[in-house]
Amino acid sequence: MDTNEPDPRRGPLDWVPDIPDVRRMQKPGWATPHVFKIAALVLAAILLLTNTAFQIKPEEVGLVLRFGQHVRITEPGLHFKIPFVEAVLRVPVQRQLKEEFGFRTTVPGIQSRYSNAALSEESVMLTGDLNVAVVEWVVQYRVTDPYNYLFKVRGLTETFRSMSEAVMREVVGDRTVTEVLTVGRQEIATTSEQMLQELVNQYEMGIVIEQIVLQDVTPPDPVKPSWDEVNQAQQQRDRLINEARAEYNKVIPRARGEAGQAILQAEGYALERVNSAQGDATRFKAAYEAYRRAPDVTRRRLYLETMQRVLPKLGAKVYMDKGSGSVMPLLPLDSLKGLLGNTPPKPDGAR
Repeated sequence: MDTNEPDPRRGPLDWVPDIPDVRRMQKPGWATPHVFKIAALVLAAILLLTNTAFQIKPEEVGLVLRFGQHVRITEPGLHFKIPFVEAVLRVPVQRQLKEEFGFRTTVPGIQSRYSNAALSEESVMLTGDLNVAVVEWVVQYRVTDPYNYLFKVRGLTETFRSMSEAVMREVVGDRTVTEVLTVGRQEIATTSEQMLQELVNQYEMGIVIEQIVLQDVTPPDPVKPSWDEVNQAQQQRDRLINEARAEYNKVIPRARGEAGQAILQAEGYALERVNSAQGDATRFKAAYEAYRRAPDVTRRRLYLETMQRVLPKLGAKVYMDKGSGSVMPLLPLDSLKGLLGNTPPKPDGAR
Protein backbone atom coordinates (compact mmCIF):
# COMPACT_ATOMS: atom_id res chain seq x y z
CA MET A 1 0.00 0.00 0.00
CA ASP A 2 1.41 3.36 -0.97
CA THR A 3 1.62 5.61 2.03
CA ASN A 4 1.64 8.72 -0.13
CA GLU A 5 -1.91 8.12 -1.39
CA PRO A 6 -4.68 9.96 0.49
CA ASP A 7 -6.68 8.05 3.02
CA PRO A 8 -10.45 8.36 2.36
CA ARG A 9 -11.00 8.51 6.10
CA ARG A 10 -8.79 11.67 6.50
CA GLY A 11 -9.64 15.25 5.86
CA PRO A 12 -8.48 17.29 2.86
CA LEU A 13 -5.12 18.18 4.50
CA ASP A 14 -4.52 14.89 6.24
CA TRP A 15 -2.88 13.37 3.21
CA VAL A 16 0.17 15.70 3.41
CA PRO A 17 3.24 13.55 4.29
CA ASP A 18 4.89 14.01 7.78
CA ILE A 19 7.82 16.47 7.84
CA PRO A 20 10.62 15.27 10.16
CA ASP A 21 11.77 17.54 13.07
CA VAL A 22 15.12 18.98 12.02
CA ARG A 23 16.02 20.09 15.58
CA ARG A 24 15.69 16.54 16.79
CA MET A 25 17.72 15.20 13.89
CA GLN A 26 20.72 17.69 14.61
CA LYS A 27 23.60 15.95 16.38
CA PRO A 28 25.05 17.62 19.55
CA GLY A 29 28.38 19.49 18.90
CA TRP A 30 30.74 22.20 20.18
CA ALA A 31 28.42 25.06 19.21
CA THR A 32 25.72 24.14 21.65
CA PRO A 33 24.99 26.68 24.42
CA HIS A 34 26.07 24.46 27.28
CA VAL A 35 29.52 23.96 25.64
CA PHE A 36 29.99 27.73 25.48
CA LYS A 37 29.10 27.97 29.14
CA ILE A 38 31.64 25.30 30.09
CA ALA A 39 34.36 26.98 28.06
CA ALA A 40 33.57 30.33 29.66
CA LEU A 41 33.74 28.78 33.11
CA VAL A 42 37.08 27.10 32.37
CA LEU A 43 38.51 30.36 31.00
CA ALA A 44 37.28 32.26 34.04
CA ALA A 45 38.83 29.65 36.34
CA ILE A 46 42.15 29.93 34.51
CA LEU A 47 42.09 33.72 34.73
CA LEU A 48 41.16 33.52 38.38
CA LEU A 49 43.94 31.08 39.11
CA THR A 50 46.59 33.09 37.24
CA ASN A 51 45.53 36.24 39.06
CA THR A 52 45.52 34.49 42.42
CA ALA A 53 48.75 32.47 42.53
CA PHE A 54 52.19 33.88 41.77
CA GLN A 55 55.76 32.60 41.99
CA ILE A 56 58.75 34.51 43.48
CA LYS A 57 62.21 33.43 42.26
CA PRO A 58 65.00 32.62 44.75
CA GLU A 59 66.89 35.88 44.14
CA GLU A 60 63.78 38.06 44.41
CA VAL A 61 61.19 39.28 46.89
CA GLY A 62 57.66 40.35 46.04
CA LEU A 63 55.92 43.51 47.18
CA VAL A 64 52.12 43.07 47.25
CA LEU A 65 50.07 46.19 46.51
CA ARG A 66 46.35 46.45 47.30
CA PHE A 67 44.70 49.19 45.30
CA GLY A 68 48.20 50.67 44.83
CA GLN A 69 49.11 50.64 48.54
CA HIS A 70 51.87 48.41 49.87
CA VAL A 71 50.53 45.78 52.28
CA ARG A 72 53.20 43.06 52.63
CA ILE A 73 56.48 41.57 51.35
CA THR A 74 56.61 37.95 50.18
CA GLU A 75 59.66 35.72 50.23
CA PRO A 76 60.69 33.33 47.42
CA GLY A 77 58.18 30.58 46.72
CA LEU A 78 54.53 30.12 45.72
CA HIS A 79 52.05 32.66 47.11
CA PHE A 80 48.47 33.78 46.62
CA LYS A 81 46.79 37.17 46.34
CA ILE A 82 43.34 38.60 45.90
CA PRO A 83 42.68 38.62 42.14
CA PHE A 84 42.08 41.92 40.39
CA VAL A 85 42.59 43.70 43.72
CA GLU A 86 46.22 43.03 44.62
CA ALA A 87 49.28 43.36 42.38
CA VAL A 88 52.83 42.09 42.85
CA LEU A 89 56.11 43.92 42.14
CA ARG A 90 59.25 41.78 42.03
CA VAL A 91 62.58 43.19 43.23
CA PRO A 92 65.93 41.30 42.79
CA VAL A 93 67.58 41.57 46.20
CA GLN A 94 70.17 38.77 45.81
CA ARG A 95 71.36 39.79 42.35
CA GLN A 96 74.19 42.23 41.73
CA LEU A 97 72.99 45.08 39.54
CA LYS A 98 75.17 47.50 37.62
CA GLU A 99 75.09 50.79 35.77
CA GLU A 100 77.57 51.56 32.98
CA PHE A 101 78.86 55.03 32.21
CA GLY A 102 80.63 56.02 28.99
CA PHE A 103 79.88 52.68 27.28
CA ARG A 104 77.16 50.06 26.96
CA THR A 105 77.49 46.28 26.92
CA THR A 106 75.44 44.78 24.10
CA VAL A 107 76.45 41.10 24.41
CA PRO A 108 77.78 40.04 27.84
CA GLY A 109 79.91 36.94 28.21
CA ILE A 110 83.47 35.72 27.91
CA GLN A 111 83.94 37.87 24.81
CA SER A 112 81.69 40.80 25.60
CA ARG A 113 80.65 43.22 22.93
CA TYR A 114 80.19 46.91 23.55
CA SER A 115 78.18 49.56 21.81
CA ASN A 116 79.98 52.05 19.60
CA ALA A 117 77.49 54.80 20.32
CA ALA A 118 78.97 58.17 21.21
CA LEU A 119 78.57 58.68 24.97
CA SER A 120 81.06 61.49 25.38
CA GLU A 121 78.63 63.54 27.48
CA GLU A 122 79.06 60.94 30.23
CA SER A 123 82.75 60.12 29.97
CA VAL A 124 84.54 63.37 29.08
CA MET A 125 85.64 65.11 32.29
CA LEU A 126 87.77 68.09 33.30
CA THR A 127 90.67 67.37 35.67
CA GLY A 128 92.07 69.61 38.37
CA ASP A 129 94.90 70.92 36.15
CA LEU A 130 92.41 71.96 33.42
CA ASN A 131 93.05 68.95 31.21
CA VAL A 132 90.50 66.57 29.71
CA ALA A 133 90.25 62.83 30.34
CA VAL A 134 87.83 60.19 29.07
CA VAL A 135 86.67 58.13 32.08
CA GLU A 136 84.52 55.00 31.66
CA TRP A 137 83.33 53.27 34.82
CA VAL A 138 80.86 50.74 36.20
CA VAL A 139 78.87 51.00 39.44
CA GLN A 140 77.91 47.65 40.96
CA TYR A 141 75.21 47.71 43.63
CA ARG A 142 72.63 45.53 45.38
CA VAL A 143 69.12 46.23 46.70
CA THR A 144 68.87 45.97 50.50
CA ASP A 145 65.46 47.60 51.14
CA PRO A 146 62.94 46.83 48.36
CA TYR A 147 60.30 49.21 49.74
CA ASN A 148 62.64 52.21 49.69
CA TYR A 149 64.01 51.08 46.33
CA LEU A 150 60.54 51.26 44.75
CA PHE A 151 58.71 54.00 46.59
CA LYS A 152 61.14 56.48 48.21
CA VAL A 153 62.64 58.07 45.09
CA ARG A 154 60.78 58.78 41.87
CA GLY A 155 62.80 57.86 38.80
CA LEU A 156 65.41 56.03 40.84
CA THR A 157 67.55 54.85 37.94
CA GLU A 158 67.91 58.30 36.41
CA THR A 159 68.55 59.85 39.83
CA PHE A 160 71.14 57.22 40.70
CA ARG A 161 72.97 57.70 37.40
CA SER A 162 73.01 61.48 37.87
CA MET A 163 74.39 61.07 41.40
CA SER A 164 77.12 58.69 40.26
CA GLU A 165 78.16 60.99 37.42
CA ALA A 166 78.25 64.02 39.73
CA VAL A 167 80.40 62.19 42.29
CA MET A 168 82.85 60.94 39.66
CA ARG A 169 83.23 64.41 38.14
CA GLU A 170 83.89 65.89 41.57
CA VAL A 171 86.56 63.32 42.41
CA VAL A 172 88.27 63.58 39.02
CA GLY A 173 88.17 67.38 39.21
CA ASP A 174 90.30 67.31 42.37
CA ARG A 175 93.21 65.47 40.69
CA THR A 176 95.66 66.06 37.90
CA VAL A 177 95.37 64.33 34.56
CA THR A 178 98.50 62.28 35.32
CA GLU A 179 96.95 60.93 38.51
CA VAL A 180 93.69 60.16 36.75
CA LEU A 181 95.39 58.29 33.91
CA THR A 182 98.06 56.45 35.93
CA VAL A 183 98.57 56.04 39.66
CA GLY A 184 95.36 57.58 41.04
CA ARG A 185 92.78 55.24 39.54
CA GLN A 186 92.31 53.03 42.62
CA GLU A 187 92.07 56.03 44.92
CA ILE A 188 89.48 57.63 42.63
CA ALA A 189 87.37 54.47 42.64
CA THR A 190 87.52 54.11 46.44
CA THR A 191 86.70 57.77 47.12
CA SER A 192 83.82 57.75 44.61
CA GLU A 193 82.37 54.63 46.21
CA GLN A 194 82.36 56.21 49.67
CA MET A 195 80.84 59.49 48.50
CA LEU A 196 78.16 57.77 46.42
CA GLN A 197 77.18 55.53 49.33
CA GLU A 198 76.73 58.60 51.53
CA LEU A 199 74.41 60.17 48.95
CA VAL A 200 72.43 56.95 48.54
CA ASN A 201 71.92 56.72 52.30
CA GLN A 202 70.85 60.36 52.41
CA TYR A 203 68.23 59.79 49.69
CA GLU A 204 67.07 56.49 51.31
CA MET A 205 67.27 54.57 48.05
CA GLY A 206 67.55 51.18 49.75
CA ILE A 207 70.69 50.08 47.91
CA VAL A 208 74.33 49.47 48.88
CA ILE A 209 77.29 50.23 46.62
CA GLU A 210 79.47 47.15 46.36
CA GLN A 211 82.14 48.36 43.95
CA ILE A 212 83.07 51.07 41.46
CA VAL A 213 85.39 49.92 38.70
CA LEU A 214 87.18 52.31 36.34
CA GLN A 215 86.78 50.38 33.12
CA ASP A 216 88.98 52.55 30.92
CA VAL A 217 90.67 55.92 31.45
CA THR A 218 92.27 57.48 28.38
CA PRO A 219 93.06 60.90 27.00
CA PRO A 220 90.80 62.27 24.26
CA ASP A 221 91.37 60.95 20.74
CA PRO A 222 92.93 64.15 19.33
CA VAL A 223 95.74 64.12 21.93
CA LYS A 224 96.34 60.36 22.14
CA PRO A 225 99.45 60.40 19.87
CA SER A 226 101.09 63.13 21.94
CA TRP A 227 100.15 61.34 25.15
CA ASP A 228 101.67 58.11 23.87
CA GLU A 229 104.91 59.92 23.06
CA VAL A 230 104.99 61.40 26.54
CA ASN A 231 104.44 57.95 28.05
CA GLN A 232 107.23 56.50 25.93
CA ALA A 233 109.57 59.27 27.03
CA GLN A 234 108.65 58.68 30.68
CA GLN A 235 109.19 54.95 30.33
CA GLN A 236 112.59 55.55 28.73
CA ARG A 237 113.47 57.95 31.53
CA ASP A 238 112.46 55.40 34.14
CA ARG A 239 114.47 52.72 32.36
CA LEU A 240 117.61 54.87 32.31
CA ILE A 241 117.12 55.76 35.98
CA ASN A 242 116.79 52.09 36.88
CA GLU A 243 119.92 51.21 34.89
CA ALA A 244 121.86 54.01 36.62
CA ARG A 245 120.64 52.81 40.01
CA ALA A 246 121.66 49.26 39.18
CA GLU A 247 125.15 50.42 38.19
CA TYR A 248 125.34 52.56 41.32
CA ASN A 249 124.32 49.62 43.50
CA LYS A 250 126.95 47.48 41.82
CA VAL A 251 129.91 49.91 42.05
CA ILE A 252 129.35 51.97 45.19
CA PRO A 253 128.93 49.09 47.66
CA ARG A 254 132.03 47.39 46.28
CA ALA A 255 134.05 50.61 46.63
CA ARG A 256 132.73 51.06 50.14
CA GLY A 257 133.73 47.50 50.96
CA GLU A 258 137.23 47.98 49.59
CA ALA A 259 137.58 51.26 51.50
CA GLY A 260 136.40 49.59 54.70
CA GLN A 261 138.87 46.75 54.14
CA ALA A 262 141.76 49.18 53.61
CA ILE A 263 140.79 51.10 56.73
CA LEU A 264 140.64 47.93 58.79
CA GLN A 265 144.03 46.80 57.46
CA ALA A 266 145.55 50.19 58.29
CA GLU A 267 144.07 50.12 61.75
CA GLY A 268 145.39 46.60 62.28
CA TYR A 269 148.86 47.58 61.07
CA ALA A 270 148.85 50.66 63.30
CA LEU A 271 147.78 48.60 66.28
CA GLU A 272 150.49 46.05 65.54
CA ARG A 273 153.21 48.71 65.26
CA VAL A 274 152.08 50.43 68.42
CA ASN A 275 152.00 47.19 70.37
CA SER A 276 155.41 46.16 68.98
CA ALA A 277 156.92 49.53 69.87
CA GLN A 278 155.43 49.38 73.33
CA GLY A 279 156.81 45.85 73.77
CA ASP A 280 160.28 46.93 72.60
CA ALA A 281 160.19 49.92 74.90
CA THR A 282 159.12 47.77 77.83
CA ARG A 283 161.85 45.22 77.09
CA PHE A 284 164.46 47.95 76.76
CA LYS A 285 163.38 49.44 80.08
CA ALA A 286 163.60 46.03 81.71
CA ALA A 287 167.09 45.45 80.27
CA TYR A 288 168.18 48.91 81.42
CA GLU A 289 166.94 48.28 84.95
CA ALA A 290 168.80 44.96 85.03
CA TYR A 291 171.96 46.58 83.64
CA ARG A 292 171.75 49.38 86.16
CA ARG A 293 171.54 46.91 89.03
CA ALA A 294 174.26 44.49 87.73
CA PRO A 295 176.26 45.98 84.82
CA ASP A 296 178.87 43.17 84.44
CA VAL A 297 176.36 40.37 84.57
CA THR A 298 174.01 42.14 82.25
CA ARG A 299 176.82 43.01 79.78
CA ARG A 300 177.94 39.38 79.70
CA ARG A 301 174.41 38.12 79.31
CA LEU A 302 173.76 40.48 76.43
CA TYR A 303 177.00 39.45 74.79
CA LEU A 304 176.19 35.77 75.10
CA GLU A 305 172.67 36.23 73.82
CA THR A 306 173.97 38.20 70.87
CA MET A 307 176.56 35.57 70.05
CA GLN A 308 173.92 32.91 70.35
CA ARG A 309 171.89 34.64 67.70
CA VAL A 310 174.76 35.57 65.37
CA LEU A 311 177.13 32.62 65.40
CA PRO A 312 174.71 30.05 63.97
CA LYS A 313 174.51 32.23 60.86
CA LEU A 314 178.32 32.21 60.19
CA GLY A 315 178.74 28.58 59.22
CA ALA A 316 182.15 26.88 60.06
CA LYS A 317 184.19 28.66 62.78
CA VAL A 318 187.83 28.35 64.03
CA TYR A 319 188.78 29.65 67.49
CA MET A 320 192.53 30.30 68.18
CA ASP A 321 194.32 31.67 71.16
CA LYS A 322 196.67 34.61 70.69
CA GLY A 323 199.66 32.82 72.18
CA SER A 324 199.08 29.42 70.55
CA GLY A 325 201.59 27.93 68.16
CA SER A 326 200.88 26.04 65.03
CA VAL A 327 197.57 24.21 65.07
CA MET A 328 197.76 22.82 61.60
CA PRO A 329 197.98 19.15 62.71
CA LEU A 330 194.83 19.58 64.77
CA LEU A 331 192.63 21.28 62.20
CA PRO A 332 190.25 19.28 59.98
CA LEU A 333 191.75 20.66 56.83
CA ASP A 334 189.63 18.55 54.54
CA SER A 335 186.41 20.12 55.81
CA LEU A 336 187.93 23.62 55.94
CA LYS A 337 189.55 23.44 52.56
CA GLY A 338 186.78 25.12 50.73
CA LEU A 339 186.26 27.75 53.40
CA LEU A 340 189.97 28.62 53.64
CA GLY A 341 190.35 28.56 49.88
CA ASN A 342 187.59 31.10 49.34
CA THR A 343 188.53 33.36 52.26
CA PRO A 344 191.55 35.71 52.16
CA PRO A 345 194.22 35.17 54.86
CA LYS A 346 193.62 37.07 58.07
CA PRO A 347 196.37 38.88 60.02
CA ASP A 348 197.83 37.32 63.09
CA GLY A 349 195.67 37.44 66.15
CA ALA A 350 192.43 37.56 64.16
CA ARG A 351 189.68 35.21 65.17
